[in-house]
Amino acid sequence: MRPLDVALFASASLRGSRTRTLLMILAMSIGVASVVILTGLGEGARRYVVNQFSSLGTNLVIVFPGRTETAGIGPGMLLGQIPRELSLDDAEALLRSPTIKRIAPLTIGTSQISKDALNREVVVLGSTAELLPVRHMTLGQGQFLPAGDLHSSESVCVLGAKIRRELFGHQSGIGAWVRLGDRRFRVIGVMASQGESMGFNTDEIVIIPVASAHMLFNTSGLFRVLVEANSRDAIEPAKRAAEQILTERHGGERDVTVVTQDAVLATFDRILRALTLAIGGIAAISLAVAGVLIMNVMLIAVSQRVKEIGLLKALGAPAVQIRTLFFAEAVLLSAIGSVFGLLLGELGVLAIGQLYPSLPVVAPWWAVLAAIGTSLGTGILFSVWPARRAARLDPVQALAGR
Repeated sequence: MRPLDVALFASASLRGSRTRTLLMILAMSIGVASVVILTGLGEGARRYVVNQFSSLGTNLVIVFPGRTETAGIGPGMLLGQIPRELSLDDAEALLRSPTIKRIAPLTIGTSQISKDALNREVVVLGSTAELLPVRHMTLGQGQFLPAGDLHSSESVCVLGAKIRRELFGHQSGIGAWVRLGDRRFRVIGVMASQGESMGFNTDEIVIIPVASAHMLFNTSGLFRVLVEANSRDAIEPAKRAAEQILTERHGGERDVTVVTQDAVLATFDRILRALTLAIGGIAAISLAVAGVLIMNVMLIAVSQRVKEIGLLKALGAPAVQIRTLFFAEAVLLSAIGSVFGLLLGELGVLAIGQLYPSLPVVAPWWAVLAAIGTSLGTGILFSVWPARRAARLDPVQALAGR
């Protein structure tokens, strides 16, 4: 038989049992759609993390107080020791390296902000004028923190866009005074609305000079120091320089952790890629289940089509031809199921994208190819036994219906 005749025969057989065919196509479609949607979610999570880290800035090196070992904890933690604080002088000393372009020390805390009878709890970020270019943040109105001495504790603040709306309504708020804790600050600027970034909403923060934050929270240590290298090629030299400078300042003790933005991003990327592969593999199990369903239904079909198979063999169809006909039915079922499953999966991905616009959900190309390939492979694999059983039937007994 010609390939076209085989395809027509297979399609006619499938049309002859519509309910059975629809059930098998549905099972295969659900399996393919599951792979597409779940891997799309995994890939969306990976892209979301990449975008979040990219929004932090470029050529970044981050300095943490305390030494984090490979095991995830420092030896000092086991002894109940508190990590040595990073001071403003430590941060300023980093500028001695020619590989470092600028720094932005950070101190974070919470306080109550009030304006007349209005008050609420806010996250207060203490930093310097360099935070704006280092973090690629955008100023909406007024001016940012004044440049100059890191130790200067001016009573000025920059409000997040939402905080400004809640306190001042339609007014700009520039030049007004607000109270943070027990101190008064003059509003000199308002940030542009930027939404979520790395787990906190930049529209709901108040930024003040880092020295003022130390006085407000009665502390002297820094939460982090953001370091911007001169160029992408200077990231690793800047990291080594930061470690060396701080080790020298701390009496030869390596009690800080210095990581690059790329290293953190690469770690997340590996984890999320592995997670995407894992959930894709779990979803692919449903394709194997669909393959078992095809095998069981086709075994039943063999018993129901004994006379038909006997007639084909009596007309001279060899065993290989009988096997080919059953393979063709399985391939056709799998192909139709794959197409419908792919369409269903893409519709699911689009629906999730509409529900969660911030999550860039998209099915990776390899997952689509793997789903289709697995669908076709399982369909063919699980049709082997029914096809061989049909090919081995004795034509005389088959015509007799035995």
